[in-house]
Amino acid sequence: MKTYVFRIVVEPDEDAWLAYSPALKERGGATWGMTIDEAIENIRQVIQMTVESMIEHGEPIPDDPESDVRVFTDPQVAINV
Repeated sequence: MKTYVFRIVVEPDEDAWLAYSPALKERGGATWGMTIDEAIENIRQVIQMTVESMIEHGEPIPDDPESDVRVFTDPQVAINV
């Protein structure tokens, strides 16, 4: 089991918030929300779906640069506060 932690970017855009993962942006790893919290939850779901699809299709999951993706071989728990 590996744990992947993807850096995300959240930016204001007129009346909404854009969120994306630099490591997955070219694979559709971007979304938006009306609030920052909604954008973060939406990008979490997009990242999950994108990685699951990549695994299903035998595509490699990005593991660099370390500034965008951290990979752990032991189980991890990530929280946002």
